This record gives sequence, structure tokens and C-alpha cells, in this order.
Amino acid sequence: MVRSLRQLVRYRGLIQSLVARELKARYRGSVLGFFWSFVNPLLLLLIYSFVFTVVLPGTHPKEMEPYGLFLFCGILPWSWFSASLSESSVVLINNGNLIKKVLFPAEVLPIVSVLANMVHFFFGLPILAAFLIYYAAPLQAGELVWFPVIVIVQLVLTTGLALLLSALTVHFRDVKDILSNLLTFWFFATPIIYPMTLAPGAGRRFLNLNPVTHLAISYQEILFYPGPFGHWKWLVALGVASIVVFFLGYFVFDRLRDSFAEEV
Repeated sequence: MVRSLRQLVRYRGLIQSLVARELKARYRGSVLGFFWSFVNPLLLLLIYSFVFTVVLPGTHPKEMEPYGLFLFCGILPWSWFSASLSESSVVLINNGNLIKKVLFPAEVLPIVSVLANMVHFFFGLPILAAFLIYYAAPLQAGELVWFPVIVIVQLVLTTGLALLLSALTVHFRDVKDILSNLLTFWFFATPIIYPMTLAPGAGRRFLNLNPVTHLAISYQEILFYPGPFGHWKWLVALGVASIVVFFLGYFVFDRLRDSFAEEV
């Protein structure tokens, strides 16, 4: 496994090319092209803002105002996380022609899925930044330095889960169907449309077991709530756990890689 990990550095050019290909293919034939990368998060923000401020007003406490901005701070990274897992779960099956090539590094495919969705996450950041400025969010430079740390932690965690799911789905096709339902539950088990403070004692203990909870809260604390960033200990712990998840995911992937060509 260590040898395979070392070879990943050699594949960085291939990964860059495949990420660029994935981004181009996603909007090939569309009129707006890459402009959709900015429109999609904006539309998502407007839809959620309309539902929870017009259709269902008064469903959130005043400290969550502006509610649309609170939602966007959690939904944007969640979109990166959920889309990466959904796409990675079937990426080996959908690229069976590449897997059957002896020298092709299969682990590159789920990594490309995660990185391509990370690029879309970055495309959504200017929209988020515009709304932060519009609403005069209480940003602090001392807290913003944690932002790249949160992104790196999410990248490592998501990549580890993507490697694990992509390998398992090749052998157990039910994984992709279970995952689609699990992600729906996972979304509501993460404090994105509600604050962690509203959860009861037992519910809060359950939510603390969810790694994405601590990513969402970290984004919210540095982008939405006034300081200080008090969730940094949870983030550091999650960073350590994410490294463990990455190595576990890669270990399972490496153990199963020899059977991929037969199963796809």
C-alpha cells in the first residue's frame, strides 16, 4: 500500500488532465458552459432562502438571520461532499474500459471525482463571498486562516470515503442505492438547516458522532457567527480521524484492486 501511495505523486499530471476533462464534459453542449458553476450555487441559495423565509417563515431563531447566508455556509460544502461520494461510488463501474487496462491506476478515478467537485465548491465561493459582503458578515482575519484547514480536512475525509465506496460498489452494487438514501439521512443529521444549539442533549451526542457536523459547524463559525472560533479542537480531532479514514479507504481499495477488472 505504501508503494502505491508513493506512486500517486507520479500520477499528478494524469489527475490534472482527468479533472479538466471531467469539468469540460460536465457542461459540454450547454449554452452557458462553466457559467453554470456560478449559477447553480446561486439558484440553490435562492431556493432555500425562498422556502425558509417565505413559505416557512419563523422556523428559525433570530440569531440565524440572515437565514439564507446561514444555509449557504453549510450547503455549499455539503454539495461537494455528497456529490463526490455519489459519483465516486459508480466511477469504477462507469469507467470499466480504463480499469481493464493493466497499467491504469484505478485509484485516480475516485480522486478525480472528489477534486472535480472541489473545483465546483471553489466556484461557489465568490457567490458566498458576495453575500458575506452584502450582509456585512462579522469576518475576522484570525478566523479566516482556518478556512484552508477546514477545506484540507474535508478533502482528506472525502477522498478516503470515496476510495472505500468506489471499491466496495464494484463488488456490492447495492452500495450505490443504499448510499443515495444514506446521504438524505446524513444531510438532515448534519446541522445545516438548523443550528447545533437546537438539538436536545441525546440528539447532540448523536450529531457529534457525525464527522460532517464538525465541518459544517467550523464553516459556520468562521463565516457566519461572530468569533471566536471555538470549534478548532473538534476540527483538529476530525483532521486526525480523516487521515485514518483515508488510509483505511486506500487499504481496502488496494486490497481489492486486482479484482476490479473482472467485476466491472
